[in-house]
Amino acid sequence: MEKLLIEGGHSLSGEITVSGAKNAAVAIIPACLLINAKCRLENLPNIKDVKLFLDILRDLGAEIEILDENTAVIDCTPVKSHTPKAELARRMRGSSYLIGALLGRFRKCVIPMPGGCDFGTRPIDQHIKAFEALGAECVQAYGKVSAEAESLRGSHIYFDVTSVGATINAILGAVTAKGVSILENAAKEPHIVDLANFLNAMGAKIRGAGTDTIKITGVDKLHGGTYSIIPDQIEAGTFMIAAAATRGDVIIKNVIPRHLESITAKLIESGVSVEEFDDSVRVYVEKGKKLKRVNFIALPYPGFPTDMQPQLVTYLSTVHGTSNAREGVWDDRFRYVGELKRMGADITVEGKLAIINGVDTLMGTSVRATDLRGGAAMIIAGLMADGTTEISDIYHIDRGYENFEAKFCALGAKIERIEVLEN
Repeated sequence: MEKLLIEGGHSLSGEITVSGAKNAAVAIIPACLLINAKCRLENLPNIKDVKLFLDILRDLGAEIEILDENTAVIDCTPVKSHTPKAELARRMRGSSYLIGALLGRFRKCVIPMPGGCDFGTRPIDQHIKAFEALGAECVQAYGKVSAEAESLRGSHIYFDVTSVGATINAILGAVTAKGVSILENAAKEPHIVDLANFLNAMGAKIRGAGTDTIKITGVDKLHGGTYSIIPDQIEAGTFMIAAAATRGDVIIKNVIPRHLESITAKLIESGVSVEEFDDSVRVYVEKGKKLKRVNFIALPYPGFPTDMQPQLVTYLSTVHGTSNAREGVWDDRFRYVGELKRMGADITVEGKLAIINGVDTLMGTSVRATDLRGGAAMIIAGLMADGTTEISDIYHIDRGYENFEAKFCALGAKIERIEVLEN
């Protein structure tokens, strides 16, 4: 078992380069199943979730060539199976996208219920609603989702709630359906736009991605090509908040500043300085600057990202005054708070609300990564704390961040990955 040891008390400074977006990659990789040709994907993040998804496609019969740690050529022409292995699919939430991709390719699929980080109930009723509107019959039973259609036809789909996963799955299912599909109350996240841009580059006809109404005109087939994945908005935001939390000065390169606007706004509101450039941002705290409490709500894009909520709460734990953080997406995303409290944070959770009373400092101790973004928050907490912090269950972090501790160390952090024998 691996752990991270972090020596706190070092301000971050310097430059780092952000990797490709995890959330875009795990939508675009299964989309390759819709294409009987070679797709070259560039700027792929070198993370466990990407490797797992490539293994799933490889097991289905795809031919995959790894050109370097961030570039792969995927050829799904040989794929004949519409049933991925349960032991692979159950290990990640994004495997639900295989439903839309395999339904679009074969008009049938059998998918185990997906896994990933556990934030409470994650129903897929809006996914099923979209597939049934496109003409598929869907059954959830015995831990599996089965879907089958004689043909897929365009439809008008209105999502009862804004769902990133359902929007992605509906796009995948509608791309090769006959006729026109209109998705209303669609999610607007940057990785949905990136998926649409990828599919359009391969011959799809998708308009309106990034708005709440997406129009898809089905095509008979897609062609191969080369596509570069967008920078990771959440990785960029994590380093932005880490710079603020350690009262440092960091330039974060390979970003799309527009995707970071809600994060930038909250940092500026708190008294942190943020400078935007064409494809980079500088985040720093002026010497002697008194930082201020802020309130925020995690909401679907363009609101403050739920995937950044744990990191911002961690930063606010040492900002004097009382800050309020409300989770507006998931039911149970404050489990990491118990770990922060072990380090001396004064946080009270009431349902979907966290009340944060800023303390002078956190103290290093043994904590665990409760999930991917909670793990990132523990790293930030360790950097802020006095003394040494030991983080276990770091496999969560490896799922979504490429060379995370190496990038932090390049900014002056003292982080060591160690191997610990399990009892």
